[in-house]
Amino acid sequence: MENIVIGIEGLVGAGKTSICRELIKKMPNTILLNGGNLYRAIVYSMIQNGNKLEELEKQGKKLDIKEMMDLFKIQIKIENNETIIYINNKRVDEDEIQSKENSMAVSTVGGSADNKNLFKFARNLIDNLKQRSNVIVSGRSVMKIYPDCDYHFFIVADLEERVKRKCSQYNNKETEEEIKANIIRRDELQKKAGFYEYSSITREIDVTDCKTVLESTKKVLNHINYVETATVGV
Repeated sequence: MENIVIGIEGLVGAGKTSICRELIKKMPNTILLNGGNLYRAIVYSMIQNGNKLEELEKQGKKLDIKEMMDLFKIQIKIENNETIIYINNKRVDEDEIQSKENSMAVSTVGGSADNKNLFKFARNLIDNLKQRSNVIVSGRSVMKIYPDCDYHFFIVADLEERVKRKCSQYNNKETEEEIKANIIRRDELQKKAGFYEYSSITREIDVTDCKTVLESTKKVLNHINYVETATVGV
C-alpha cells in the first residue's frame, strides 16, 4: 500500500498536537512532522538574538523565514517517529518555544513574512519522508505547503474548552482571563493571515465534547481509510 500524507490544522488550543501524537501510536509506520515547532524555533531564535517583534513584523515579505532557519542553524531530526528541532546542534526545549509569548510572536510574524522558501523546503522533506513512511503534517497552511495531501483535517473546539485546555498546558500559571484574551488575539491574527481557510478536501472535526485525547483521535481515525481495519485501543 502506498504511503499517505495527512495534514492536521486547527484552532488555537483545540489539541491538534496531542491528536497527532496519538495518531502515530495508532498508525503503523507513521512519522509526525511538527511544522508548528519548526516555525516556533525560527521565530524564537530571531527574538533571542535581539530582534524585536515589532521590527520583524514591519519587515513583512522582506523577511525570508528559510533564510533565518539557515542563519540560526536550525535542523530537523527524527526521534521516536517524530521530528525534533535542534538549534545549533542543541535539542530545543519544547516548553520554551511553546510559551505564550513565543506563540503570539509566531502568530504575528507568520502572516507577514515570506514563507515561500520554507514551504518549498517542507514540501521536499515531506516527499522524502513519504518514500518510507506515512506522514502526518501538523502546522499552518498545510494545503499550501503540500497540496497533494491524502487527508486534511481541521480540529475545532469551543472557546471555553480551548481556554480550559490551555490552562492545563500552562499549569494554571496564567489566569483564565489572560489565556482567553491570548487565544482570541491569536485567532484574530491567524484568520487575518489566512491560516484558518479550508480546502476542498478539508474535514472539520469538533472535539469540544471529547473527554480524552483518545476520544478526539478516534474522531479523526474514523475518516482515514488506511486505518479502518486497525485496532484502536480504549
